[in-house]
Amino acid sequence: MCRRCRYARSAMTSESSTTRPVDALLSTRVLLMTGKGGVGRTTVSSAIARAAASEGRRTLLLDVDDGEAGHSPLARIFGRERFAGTPESIGPRLDACSLEAQRGHELFLRSVLPSDALVKAAVRSKALSRFMTAAPSFREMGVFNHLLHLLREKDWSGEPRYETVIIDMPATGHTLALTGLPEILLTLIPRGPVARLLREGQAFLNDPAVSNAWIVTLPETLPITESLELIEGLESTQMPVGGLIVNRLPDNPFDEHEQSALQSCLGRARLYGTIAFERLQESRSALERLESVVRHPLVLLRDVVEEGASPTDQLADELGLARGGA
Repeated sequence: MCRRCRYARSAMTSESSTTRPVDALLSTRVLLMTGKGGVGRTTVSSAIARAAASEGRRTLLLDVDDGEAGHSPLARIFGRERFAGTPESIGPRLDACSLEAQRGHELFLRSVLPSDALVKAAVRSKALSRFMTAAPSFREMGVFNHLLHLLREKDWSGEPRYETVIIDMPATGHTLALTGLPEILLTLIPRGPVARLLREGQAFLNDPAVSNAWIVTLPETLPITESLELIEGLESTQMPVGGLIVNRLPDNPFDEHEQSALQSCLGRARLYGTIAFERLQESRSALERLESVVRHPLVLLRDVVEEGASPTDQLADELGLARGGA
């Protein structure tokens, strides 16, 4: 089952925009992709990365190493079990990397300790390693610093090495832990190297001209409710929200009059196709709910079946189309 992009809706009007979805999504350098499990966030993230690279952008696709899973779902889309902790090429103008807490801790130690020998000793210390893994917020601090290191990287001309950085975040709670990290720690550590690092990270993540969070959801009651709560959570951590991506929206062949007539028939008897029709109704209600309460742009991804290409490839192609080309 693949997802095709239908259109991007402007936040300021009830009518759909003719702006290409990829233009709406790539309006900032950093895209933080989030949403509850099972909504297709990883597939959408990989497709956006491929679309960005096909637009000629030097693109970095990231996932977050949780230190437990034996493989990365994102890496498997590209024929790998895991991504390395340093960027590696996975396609033209497209690199990938896994954000690792341990690597972030090591990078921080290199910035504050005077010699490699001390850094290596600290990294080899089992006691320090256990502390940094178990202490509250220290894992997120390592991931945060690894991300910041990659965002800082420059090319030979002094420009950012990557024009577009897409982060496939883990579960919702981990996303809020990362975006809320600077504000929490700065109240405890207002000065020093950690504070400087956190403020530099805020300059990237909390600037709506640089970064946006995109919430991937499904046109169903529970995912929509959780997405609305996630918008509030992100905004409370000062993370700009770019919009919502409504994935797997079923194609509705019925107009309003036809839907009303069918609903009346199905109310009298259970017929073949009843479940599919009820899904159409639920999707329509969910979308109307979003349009009535959300001020952010919506990108709608139709649920279609096509042969000959992977879901990621098809979605990447469709992300570059205007509404009329879908």
